[in-house]
Amino acid sequence: MTTFKEISGQLIRTLSSDPANPLEGQIWYNSTIGVLKGYDLTLAAWASGGALSTGRFNLAGAGTQTAGLAATGFTGAVDTNVTEEYNGSSWTGGGNVSTPRRNLGGAGLQTAAVIFGGATQPGDTPSSATEKYDGSTWTTSGTMGTARMYLSGCGTQTAGLGFGGGRLPGLSDTTGATEEFNGSTWTAGGTLSTARESLAGAGTQTAGLGFGGAHPATVSLATTEEYDGSTWTAGGSLNTVRRNIAGAGTQTAALGFGGYQGPQSSSTELYNGTSWTTSPATLATARSGLRGAGTQTAGLAFGGSPTPTATEEFTGAFLSTKTLTTS
Repeated sequence: MTTFKEISGQLIRTLSSDPANPLEGQIWYNSTIGVLKGYDLTLAAWASGGALSTGRFNLAGAGTQTAGLAATGFTGAVDTNVTEEYNGSSWTGGGNVSTPRRNLGGAGLQTAAVIFGGATQPGDTPSSATEKYDGSTWTTSGTMGTARMYLSGCGTQTAGLGFGGGRLPGLSDTTGATEEFNGSTWTAGGTLSTARESLAGAGTQTAGLGFGGAHPATVSLATTEEYDGSTWTAGGSLNTVRRNIAGAGTQTAALGFGGYQGPQSSSTELYNGTSWTTSPATLATARSGLRGAGTQTAGLAFGGSPTPTATEEFTGAFLSTKTLTTS
């Protein structure tokens, strides 16, 4: 009879308790509870979260997977000033934004967020308005130097970054302008190498990431750029070209998902500071114009078209102890 050791090359040890630092692929028998256990990789996955109360797309997002923030956006009929806060399972109403708008940027945390730019009605007029959130109330702050829509952002309420966008409706006037926010005023930063709109952002003011988007000459892009606090430089390209994409995480551990590549996309990619890898985990609901929050291993996706109330939570791949038998 062939033994497990002969098949796998390892011996199953009998232990009175689980090992403190098991190796990937290790298997053992826990004699205290009488079960066979192993240490293996749990694959990345998206799971459904609580639905937004007010469905919308092209909104602003901020925060984390368990403390997310959704503000403003287009309901399909009107621009809304509604804010909702996520607690890891459901959304509840927060303070209303002063200026209803869509296609704006956002950064920060649920209790210390900043939103900026966007488009106001009538006529998709580019905005330079900035508002800050303290967890209950929005207050107006210093305006951006360049009014624009379809821009992206990252960072914090006191060290934010706004970049890209369009100064006219459509793709006729994209910009690479970058501005840095100190909590009260905006100042000019380094210009994106590729002017574009409808891109995603991640990271901080001094280690930012911009990826995807659209430019008049090439329409949708796979281009990624990294910001060091003064200059943008080229990074690795996305595997899936798209615009109206969402992002989360940091410059060296980013998450990109959703967007538009012809139809809406459900594709998810992970960035390591050099290159993007396509994850086997895809959004259950393909959509564009959604927003993201959180980290590469604990991300949050919400809103978007054509399912504007949908929320999904991303869990990155991780090693864990698994029970192989019950007795």
